[in-house]
Amino acid sequence: MSSKKTAPVKQMTDRLFATERNPEDFRFDASVARVFPDMIRRSVPGYTTIIPMIEVITEQYVQPGSHCYDLGCSLGASTLAMRHGIPYPDCTLVGVDNSSAMIERCKHYVALDDHELPVTLRCEDLLTTELSQASVTTLNFTLQFVPPEQRSDLLKRIADATLPGGVLILSEKIRFDSDSEQDTQTRLHHEFKRANGYSDLEISQKRAAIEKVLIPETLAAHQERLTCAGFNQVLVWYQCFNFVSILAIKSH
Repeated sequence: MSSKKTAPVKQMTDRLFATERNPEDFRFDASVARVFPDMIRRSVPGYTTIIPMIEVITEQYVQPGSHCYDLGCSLGASTLAMRHGIPYPDCTLVGVDNSSAMIERCKHYVALDDHELPVTLRCEDLLTTELSQASVTTLNFTLQFVPPEQRSDLLKRIADATLPGGVLILSEKIRFDSDSEQDTQTRLHHEFKRANGYSDLEISQKRAAIEKVLIPETLAAHQERLTCAGFNQVLVWYQCFNFVSILAIKSH
């Protein structure tokens, strides 16, 4: 057996929007993949709480011999949290992302992880990737990048593939019906970013780049869609400012 170890993945500080740039839509390309851990930690309130809690939730709901999916896995933070929450060696864990740059870097993070459960990574469109016999599925800040008209079909596919007693963990940026609440939550989110070292230029340029590709919806819209898809219990287990994580449970 080779004693060669996988080299650590070099993590870079997010400076993508630190200088004036031509406006263009946000893409999960190689430049984003290189800074993604730093970007999401400094941009998403509660991300460092949500990830370890995905491990806790997975451990509670995973079923022997089932499949577990992380759809939109990016660099595999949710995938690895799920991996550490799965006690059954006969489970299958699959991470899916349509960005080849993300999948390639994700492979390195998986190789560095110390858990024995195999992880299968697919560079595929999550709208068409095969799903079956699922006990735990994660959409961690992924659905918001799916065109709104395709979200219901995706959730219906997930619900249909979920075993009785299985769950979907859905984390999203949301918007609010009340303009005043929307303004307050947005302001607090921007203050969170400033507290993490982002400049006003970075905040405004990132917002301009992402506003056409990240389309948030209200919490009520998410809850109704999940219920219509076939989940029997839909509850918010975490919220910080305009970011939430929902647990959708399919009854036995």
